[in-house]
Amino acid sequence: MSDKKWRSHNPSGSNRVVVTKELPGDRWFEILAQADCKVEICTSTDILSVEEIEAAIGDQCDGAIGQLTEDWGERLFAAFKAAGGKAYSNYAVGYNNVDVDAATKHGIPVGNTPGVLTETTAELAVALTFAAARRVVEADKFMRGGHYKSWLPTLFLGELFWHKTVGVIGAGRIGTAYARMMAEGHKMNVIYYDIRQNKALEEYIAAYGQLLKAQGEKPVSYRRAESVEELLREADLVSLHPVLDETTHHLINAERLALMKDNAILVNTSRGQVIDETALIAHCQKHPNFRVGLDVFEDEPEMKPGLSKLDNVVIVPHIASATIWTREGMATLAASNVAGILKGYPAWHDQDVSPFLRGDPPKAAPSIVNAKQLSFSLYTR
Repeated sequence: MSDKKWRSHNPSGSNRVVVTKELPGDRWFEILAQADCKVEICTSTDILSVEEIEAAIGDQCDGAIGQLTEDWGERLFAAFKAAGGKAYSNYAVGYNNVDVDAATKHGIPVGNTPGVLTETTAELAVALTFAAARRVVEADKFMRGGHYKSWLPTLFLGELFWHKTVGVIGAGRIGTAYARMMAEGHKMNVIYYDIRQNKALEEYIAAYGQLLKAQGEKPVSYRRAESVEELLREADLVSLHPVLDETTHHLINAERLALMKDNAILVNTSRGQVIDETALIAHCQKHPNFRVGLDVFEDEPEMKPGLSKLDNVVIVPHIASATIWTREGMATLAASNVAGILKGYPAWHDQDVSPFLRGDPPKAAPSIVNAKQLSFSLYTR
């Protein structure tokens, strides 16, 4: 065990589960207790190192719930397997911090927490969008500083999105939710870029456009861009929702930033490494009417020098999923992944994980990302 402080729950349990951070709510405790688990939780808010997690795993550990800030790779999965590890779950929908191949090599199922973050993350992206566009943080600072003397016609002029174009890069669940919010709420035309066509989003925007037309209003439109460059040139607002891999690292760089409109808005609630942060700082310094909303950072928790000094950038500390319902739901899913495997249940093969958030959940692990690689049995309704 590391020198960080730990506390135990259900100490009589026969299955030992290590949880590297305090999680919200109580239901996840109950789920693990019902699976006869002794749960050991790190109470420190510090990010645990690989060495500290390895020490916490020790000689006997059946399950683990880790965080996206931790490096779960070959070393940890080898130690976990040697300690009798049977199930790992990431407390996140993304798992770029996890070497899934290494886990699979050691026969360890890897869980994640999809579904519950969709609307919450999209809502935070919308909040950042308008905070940046309407200069809310700048104005708040101005007001608190006692600088407001009188209403002025030119005070903190921002951008109006009504009937402009929103660009969405990565039209998965969260990107789709964001596009719908901006189209339906603010009558924005949608251009999206994704390696796959999103027919459901296109049909939704088309149907909404017809509704507007029937009401005598100008309909909204949609289009799938052929390239990221095409989207960046056309959009007044760009929101990033791709997965992070070798193809999306520094997806937004100096060359692509130069393609955007001088008064465009850029929002990122995906992963910090999607943007070349140094290039972004230089671009924002050169283009003061270009505005940005960031929930994630390239060297998180650190920021590149100069970012915090920019008035045209809104920054928040990775809180896109930070609603009580969502964070408790994530804990429930993470615990259900570990408990399900320890009970010998199959993996759930359905995109909708909501049944696990209610009473009498299915007898399955809700989301095992390497189930097929492990030839793991799948549960279908």
